[in-house]
Amino acid sequence: MQVTSDRRLWVIPPHFGLWIPARTEHQIRMPECVSMRTLYLRPSLADLGTTCAVLHIGSFLRELIIEIVRVGNLRTRNHLECALRDLLIDQLRKASSAPTGVMLPRDDRALSVAQGVIDNPALRSSLASMCASVGVSVRTLQRAFQRDVGIDFESWRRQVRLMKAVELLVAGRSVKEISFSVGYQESSAFVTLFRKTFGATPKAWISALERL
Repeated sequence: MQVTSDRRLWVIPPHFGLWIPARTEHQIRMPECVSMRTLYLRPSLADLGTTCAVLHIGSFLRELIIEIVRVGNLRTRNHLECALRDLLIDQLRKASSAPTGVMLPRDDRALSVAQGVIDNPALRSSLASMCASVGVSVRTLQRAFQRDVGIDFESWRRQVRLMKAVELLVAGRSVKEISFSVGYQESSAFVTLFRKTFGATPKAWISALERL
């Protein structure tokens, strides 16, 4: 599932959720069949930040969410339902976050290149060839990324590949398969990038996540 708000895109892997602050305009895109649950919290009840964040939904939190959805509107005069609400907020505050979001450029041509990478992270085309396909120079596109995103294109593409890698890792794919699927011919290069970003190898990271 993909969620966009303003110029930011988040990919939500299985067993993850997205915290969306109140009154945040957003769009949801589901390229495949998705089963999801949506909870609405009063702004005064949950201080989980003023920006969207991807959160890991562990087994206990998942069952808690399912039970709350089954109950429906939680009533303040019902002690059990208030306990469910308080437990939910506590678990959401403790949930670990995952960097599975990227900024998008404003420039239409740069956005077209960016969307191509998002749709196919394994694409190994050079920046020059991608720029030529949308009629923009490499220098102009790099300026657009620096201005709108704050980083150069290759750094941004690595973020997209990591975002897709997390999705595949959670789905149970092997490190070798993931490496190829996100554009790396050698698994070692992918593992090095993953460790630098997450502080652990892909196997160690997913093992720690499964224990939560």
